[in-house]
Amino acid sequence: MSTTTDISDLNMIRESAHALASRFDLEYWRKHDEEKQYPWDFIQAFAEGGWLGTMIPEAYGGLGLGLEAASVMLQEVAYFGGANGASSIHFYIFPPGCIIHHGSEEMKKRFLPDIASGKKIMCFGLTEPTAGVDTSRITTRAEKIDGGWRINGQKVWITNAQNAHLVLLVARTSPRDPARPMDGITLFLCDFDRDAIDARPIPKLARNAVDTNELFIENLEVGDDRVVGEVGKGMSYLFSGLNPERIVVAYEQIGLGRRALELATEYANSRVVFDRPIGKNQAVAHPLADSWIRLHASQLVATEAARLFDEGKPCGPEANAAKYLATEAAFEVCDRAMQTHGGFCYAKEYHIERLWREARLLKIAPVSQEMVLNYVSQKMLGLPKSY
Repeated sequence: MSTTTDISDLNMIRESAHALASRFDLEYWRKHDEEKQYPWDFIQAFAEGGWLGTMIPEAYGGLGLGLEAASVMLQEVAYFGGANGASSIHFYIFPPGCIIHHGSEEMKKRFLPDIASGKKIMCFGLTEPTAGVDTSRITTRAEKIDGGWRINGQKVWITNAQNAHLVLLVARTSPRDPARPMDGITLFLCDFDRDAIDARPIPKLARNAVDTNELFIENLEVGDDRVVGEVGKGMSYLFSGLNPERIVVAYEQIGLGRRALELATEYANSRVVFDRPIGKNQAVAHPLADSWIRLHASQLVATEAARLFDEGKPCGPEANAAKYLATEAAFEVCDRAMQTHGGFCYAKEYHIERLWREARLLKIAPVSQEMVLNYVSQKMLGLPKSY
């Protein structure tokens, strides 16, 4: 079913999200990042505007909009809030998609309205310390018990766990079969039971307003009604959500990159050295002009990918290309903004060093640039699988 949004509505979404996000300026995000403060008032403002349920169907309390609409909204969030702002809203868009598309009707009615309104915070428990990008080798296990399951294991790099009410947990329910390694993995929508789940914050380089954690899960019991879709088919559900997340990440990186470019341009126009603004020097001007071109090209690919997804058409190559291009462009423009500011790039009052740190993260998450190239090499060029 198509969920495309016409241009006039997209412009309205962009303007509305821009106006709301602009209430939280760069100093707000610098303070929250430095003090590791969760941005509750920012999230509440977007909850009151209905934005947390952008892609949740209207029947369950959301706006029922498509991916392009959600991406446009998050691009404005990232323009003002960088990765801190984007991550605080991003996790209301994903992973609820698995529930929307694969959860039971009872599960949708029970949980989606509270997610859309911001009453419930959700986190996603996939990554494990010993599995890396090979999800087939996760070791968190769910053992069948009377009426439900008992889960034990460990997760790492889990965002939002300090405040989460729910966790979409990925666990093995049958042993790994080398012939079909992705089979036997199941999704569980669990209450975040802190008696059974120990969430330990990870000190990290960037995006410190939103927590990241290790999870230690010991004898977490969940009912059969908390299985998302069918037992053993969880990875097929997750794969269906990879393309939209990569598209959204591309939009977010473009938003962050545009803000860095704007800050660098303003500085290049105002900073006078040797009796002339430094922007008059081609060594400053040309790299920034090149970054504008790269961000613009990334936007075109990301828009194409989002529209293909909303039209129900295959978009794997476009989604991966958008994520790759936007991430490269965003980090490069942040690095060029650092160079433009010279020694002042280290001063937190200019905000450049924070955007630089945040942009770097997306080279390795949610999928590394190398894995994108692996996909294109194999799927688009027909080269042998290399991993």
